[in-house]
Amino acid sequence: MTAGSGPDRLPWSSEESREFLQERIAHFAYVVFLASLLIFVSGWMIDLVWYPGRLAGGLPLTAPYVFNVGWAAVLLAMWLATRGAPVPGSSLRHLDAAGTFCVSAIALGQCFSASFVLRPDILAVVALFMLLLYRAAVVPSDVRRTAWIGTLCAAPLPVLTYLAYSRVVRPASALSPSGYAAYSFRFSVLVVLLSCKTSSVIYGLRRTIRERRHVGPYTLVSKIGEGGMGAVYRAQHALLRRPTAIKVLQPERAREIDLARFEREVQMTSLLTSPHTVSIYDFGRTPDGLFYYAMEYLDGIDLQELVSRDGPMPPGRVVRVLRQVCEALGEVHGVGLIHRDVKPANILLCQRGGRSDVVKVVDFGLVKDLAATAGPGVTRENIVLGTPHYLSPEALQSPETIDARSDIYALGATAYFLLTGTPVFDGPLPQIFAQHIGTASESPAARLGRPVPPSLETLILSALAKDPNERPESAEAFGAQLAACPDVPEWTQADSAAWWRTRGARILANRAGAPVSSLTTRRTLEIGRARTQPPPAS
Repeated sequence: MTAGSGPDRLPWSSEESREFLQERIAHFAYVVFLASLLIFVSGWMIDLVWYPGRLAGGLPLTAPYVFNVGWAAVLLAMWLATRGAPVPGSSLRHLDAAGTFCVSAIALGQCFSASFVLRPDILAVVALFMLLLYRAAVVPSDVRRTAWIGTLCAAPLPVLTYLAYSRVVRPASALSPSGYAAYSFRFSVLVVLLSCKTSSVIYGLRRTIRERRHVGPYTLVSKIGEGGMGAVYRAQHALLRRPTAIKVLQPERAREIDLARFEREVQMTSLLTSPHTVSIYDFGRTPDGLFYYAMEYLDGIDLQELVSRDGPMPPGRVVRVLRQVCEALGEVHGVGLIHRDVKPANILLCQRGGRSDVVKVVDFGLVKDLAATAGPGVTRENIVLGTPHYLSPEALQSPETIDARSDIYALGATAYFLLTGTPVFDGPLPQIFAQHIGTASESPAARLGRPVPPSLETLILSALAKDPNERPESAEAFGAQLAACPDVPEWTQADSAAWWRTRGARILANRAGAPVSSLTTRRTLEIGRARTQPPPAS
């Protein structure tokens, strides 16, 4: 597996992240609402004991009490909105920002409606401090979001301080309104900075914790990538301590149809023993319902990334790599399976056992068993599965009839990409499909603008034949023909080792840099009308 989301996205799914955010906003609103009630009751009791004249008319209807009721009402509305049915993520973020701002604005109004004997500017700083610090500690938020929400809430404080002290008679020794406003501004900045730091610490701890989650006996270390069926993580076994890759089925795909495909992927892959196929270690389900399987961790570079970062591969290296892929596919086809998603991104180059350029074929999520009878919805007629740039003509026209020669076409398209740095066909999806079906492939030499070993070029174009009968009859035959190309310069083990010491090391070191442009998007397309029952809705 190669190393590979919104600002506070959990690793399993956006739904889990949304649920957590809703729970945290509800908690924030509830606790601060209780605090507002405490302030109201304690204020009423103070007035009752020390200033009974203020309550002579019955209920306290002075400005501070009215403001207190106002921000309590906002918090109650936030709590009621988040304690029941699921709320969309975007609505939750708007509710968080708008609710926090409204509560802070009304609380500032309450502070500045108090007597100047109580120093309303200081009361306002204390109120903002408690509100923003508690929000930063409770509500999931990155530093940028905390900063702009805090700035929005604190911005009125210096203005209100200036206006308040402009209307009051001050001793000659007192500060000017601008002086009081400057002090308020200073404390406003401090409150925002402290809330940002709190968010940074809490957010960082939460990221660390969620990246160290356990799946069965494995501890997740970091996310490697994500595909159509699930996400892949680098992990360690609790006892063996060896690096392992864990593939987890996304919870939103845990339907009967997807569980069947996920289980089939594990079962089919575990049957394969080729040294060029990823090895499966384990399969299971966590107590909270996550399906996963463990496989060998491959610290390598997939061919999509390699060509995108390093350019087209030399013909000799293309032959060396393809022969190993043919070995893996030969075993796959020999047990009656079709991979159906052969492409550069699913072929990894690694350094294993002291050797360089060792190929591993991965991702058997779309594998098809030619001998099995699929259950309802698992493999439906008229459903095109695969990646557009590597689909065979028959996979587009009659996907229910494909055989191992469809993988040969995809391997020919992969070889073309490795040799030229471009896909055989490109453009909008309808154009790509039409070209796969009816347009002859441009020769690699013409695409490159320089000579290509004729025997290799002829073999690649034969693998890209529209008629399956004109392609190499099997993966083994394709591999043998590759080995027999007389005019291809040899790519030796020494060449591979030298590449890994220089260019390979640079790619691995720069992997966290600019993203690689990808042509590997997997698409599932329905052509016409499915002739069996569709999978159950999620």
